[in-house]
Amino acid sequence: MRGTVVYDPTGTVTGGLPLDRDPHLALAAAVLAWGPAPAGVRAADRAQIGLQLTGHARCVAADVRHRYEALPADSELHPLTKAVLRESANRLSTGPATTVARIQNRARLIRALYRALDRLDAAQRPTPAT
Repeated sequence: MRGTVVYDPTGTVTGGLPLDRDPHLALAAAVLAWGPAPAGVRAADRAQIGLQLTGHARCVAADVRHRYEALPADSELHPLTKAVLRESANRLSTGPATTVARIQNRARLIRALYRALDRLDAAQRPTPAT
């Protein structure tokens, strides 16, 4: 089975697609378990993993940004979410993730973005009436 890597930096194609959270968090965990020179991980594999994590980070960041923009102006989540989005823009602007350090940074970014997304989801859920 062959797949196609979609390069979609503006989110034109991927915007609104459901996020495939569990496999990407598992991949992030595996990448973060690597040492500085992971045995058995070829350069081509690292490049593919870097592309995978970068693309997913862009999708999650777009979802976080969309929910951030829907927050009320006085929300306590504004400063933290804005910082996460600023950091994601900085990390994603560094070019291809082909080194172990950059790939691990993408993995950390995905974790941070999902934490932000979870906080936004929890804040936007209606509280049950008592």
